[in-house]
Amino acid sequence: MTPPAPLQLPDADGALAWVRADTERGLTRARGLVEQVRSAGGAEETLRLWDEVTLALGDVGALGSLLANVHPDLEVRTAAEEAEVAVDKYVTELRQDRALFEVFDRLDASGLDPLAQRLLAKTLEEFRRAGVDQDDATRARLAEISERITALDQEFSRTIRDDVRVVRATREQLAGMPEDWLEAHPADDNGLIDVTSDYPDSVPARMFVHDPAVRRAVTVASLDRGWPANDARLRELFDLRHEYATLVGYADWAAYDAAVKMIGDGPAVAAFIDRIAEVAQEPMERDLGVLLERYRRDVPDAEQVSAADAAYYQELVRQEQHDVDSQLVRTYFPFAQVRDGLLEVTGRLFGLRYEPVADAVVWHPDVTAYDVHRAGHGTDEQDELLGRIYLDLHPREGKYKHAAQFTVRSGVAGRQLPEGALVCNFSPGLMEHDHVVTLFHEFGHLVHHVLGGHVGWSRFSGVATEWDFVEAPSQMLEEWAWDADVLRTFASNAAGGPIPVELVERMRAADDFGKGLQARQQMFYAAVSYWFHVERPEDLTARMVELQARYSPYEYVDGTHFYAAFGHLGGYSSAYYTYMWSLVIAKDLFSAFDPDDLFAPEVAGRYRDRVLAAGGTADAADLVADFLGRPYTFDAYANWLAR
Repeated sequence: MTPPAPLQLPDADGALAWVRADTERGLTRARGLVEQVRSAGGAEETLRLWDEVTLALGDVGALGSLLANVHPDLEVRTAAEEAEVAVDKYVTELRQDRALFEVFDRLDASGLDPLAQRLLAKTLEEFRRAGVDQDDATRARLAEISERITALDQEFSRTIRDDVRVVRATREQLAGMPEDWLEAHPADDNGLIDVTSDYPDSVPARMFVHDPAVRRAVTVASLDRGWPANDARLRELFDLRHEYATLVGYADWAAYDAAVKMIGDGPAVAAFIDRIAEVAQEPMERDLGVLLERYRRDVPDAEQVSAADAAYYQELVRQEQHDVDSQLVRTYFPFAQVRDGLLEVTGRLFGLRYEPVADAVVWHPDVTAYDVHRAGHGTDEQDELLGRIYLDLHPREGKYKHAAQFTVRSGVAGRQLPEGALVCNFSPGLMEHDHVVTLFHEFGHLVHHVLGGHVGWSRFSGVATEWDFVEAPSQMLEEWAWDADVLRTFASNAAGGPIPVELVERMRAADDFGKGLQARQQMFYAAVSYWFHVERPEDLTARMVELQARYSPYEYVDGTHFYAAFGHLGGYSSAYYTYMWSLVIAKDLFSAFDPDDLFAPEVAGRYRDRVLAAGGTADAADLVADFLGRPYTFDAYANWLAR
């Protein structure tokens, strides 16, 4: 059998026609397969055909989502969004097709293997959650809601992507900014420099600029993206999600969303948020006391640290109390070295080899492609090929503003190679260490997608576990970006000197200083995500201010509306808690590794094969227990937070 080959993407001139043709081709294939499902024979044949439907629609939707967020051409982005809408509309139609549901409901599962039985159970669950057992009028309303939700989500994301705010300042007002940043941002004829709300500008500005008025202006610009347009969109989105959930028998959207996650039900989300907030209370107060003491040296009457000043004063504490100067740290992390080091580290850890694909067609010159091979297995390159990855790591106009892994193709053993793209917004020059950690985190999703893309069913391919587990492998991979021995393999300055072990130790101590603050800030975001969906407040800003006062360590910045650009309210909806839920598991997973030998092959191989390569073939709790030899616990996280 000829092994599957990577997808050949279109060049710039043919992209628009290709997207439209690919969409039509995929939908036509899916419709034909559905008709075969209706008349299929046994359970195995029916499920195989249905999985091909899933694969065909997933291919169209995945590439649509990617190109809508990264392609430089507006027409292509628009066509890709239309592809997403078409897939979502057809999926809703299928899941509300009662005759189709009855095909699966009548299947005899007794002769199926356990994985096929799992697929059948998941399929029936998806039909019921789509309202297949509702009356005609209700199903019609659910379809209408689904279509509108997709459109709103796209409008919400597009507004965030396109709304780039700019603060203009003189070089003198930007005193404190890294010299390489200033050199890359020359002043205009009026002596003014643009500082945008994009991360490579706003993050260093909030960390390093001495002028508090500039820091505040950049903070306001960053926190007010998407306002006011996204306020009304979000209120409509929350109302529609609530209506959808109640029509199919749930108390609210959070309950509907949680039912298919590890956490199980909606109220458990609120309880988890409060549990983390309670555990983080003492570490937060300890950190905040240190931060406020330093803040008051400059703002004597301050009762709280302003969110506009928090990053700057955390940086001062790192410098003054931990002897960590982030501008010095940056000199050890030139982008190209970090990218190459990431590939070397993950290749060594997971037994992989990344081969650059010089002739791969990409959507922008900044994008690089690599074929992923299993290292050291045989001599036939084709037999070793595991998948293809694309790295799109620098900001540009019209591109997705955050950091995420996008699927290009889901993998199925012997059928189709897994392919994915990493989409980030890092400086092409020197990187903050926080951004290095983010790169390791997001690459963890990409590795999970590729390694998990060799199971026999597309429904369980790649990152197909419960959504509140998917961040755990990526959060665990962050640990390799904090290890001195690992960092010294690629982190070196212009003179070639590797990052000193002592500096990394001080960096870790400085990072520990802020973890109580970060945990509580994360719970503020999680609370917004959850309560906005449960309560659907008319005044989103007022409710946000209340939640910030309850959970965040920082006071509200007057006149801002951060939720209008809180992109996770789209894809993650009510479940932003999943980042912290996953972190609890990630700390437990990492406890199995030897801190003195993070590349020990036995534990790394067991983790790769039992957690990552398993994809969604088992419940996440079972995958973790299989790796750890016991159920996961809260202990490792609580101990880490307390120390």
